[in-house]
Amino acid sequence: MRKALLTLVIVGAVSVGPVFAQQPDSLYKRIGGYDAIAAVVDNFVPRLVKDPMLAKYFVHSQDTLMHIRQLAVDMICNATGGPCVYIGRDMKTAHKGLNITGAEWDVAVKHFVATLDQFKVPAREKDELTKLVGSLKTDIVEK
Repeated sequence: MRKALLTLVIVGAVSVGPVFAQQPDSLYKRIGGYDAIAAVVDNFVPRLVKDPMLAKYFVHSQDTLMHIRQLAVDMICNATGGPCVYIGRDMKTAHKGLNITGAEWDVAVKHFVATLDQFKVPAREKDELTKLVGSLKTDIVEK
């Protein structure tokens, strides 16, 4: 009797499959995790700083630029499903009064896409990242 019950339990467990379905990998995992995000940000932020149209927004000390860099890493890490905690201000508050224009936004997005292209980010992940960044536009652009 015990052997029959044990067989039923084992066969039942095998035929039903796992109790928990495997979750698809987060965007964070698919793009390579923290180190990949940090590498992208380390390429992207200097592009913004060096751009003649955007440089005026980055006239800060090296320490401030490193703070901006870390906030960007943490924000992207968190937004893509990673373990980071973003402690910065919301985008609307952080950019209020800067009078960032649509044209400036477009230039920044071009730099972001160029960075993703340089790192050969696959199309699916690139699309998800650009949509994620695009969702911030209404909070950043004032003109």
